[in-house]
Amino acid sequence: MAEFLVELYLARPEGDAIAELARTAAEAVARSGGPVRYLSSIFVPEDETFFLLYEANTLEDVRQAVAWAGFEFERIALAQATSAVKD
Repeated sequence: MAEFLVELYLARPEGDAIAELARTAAEAVARSGGPVRYLSSIFVPEDETFFLLYEANTLEDVRQAVAWAGFEFERIALAQATSAVKD
C-alpha cells in the first residue's frame, strides 16, 4: 500500500472533528471494498491549510474517502515517508 497526502484549505477547522471525519470516511470506504486507512493530519493555521495522510492501494480509494467525508480538497498526491535526520 502507498501513502497519499490530501491538501485542504479550511478557514476555521475543528481539528479533532476533521480528523474524526477523515477516519470515519476511510473506514466506510474500506468496508465497501476499497482498502484505505486514515493515518494522521497536520493543520498549518497561518496558511489555513490542513493535510490528511492516508494509506491506500490507489489514489481513487483516497478520493472516495475524501468525497465521503464531504471535503473539498485542493489536491491529492502520492507521499513518500523519509527517515528522521540524526544529529
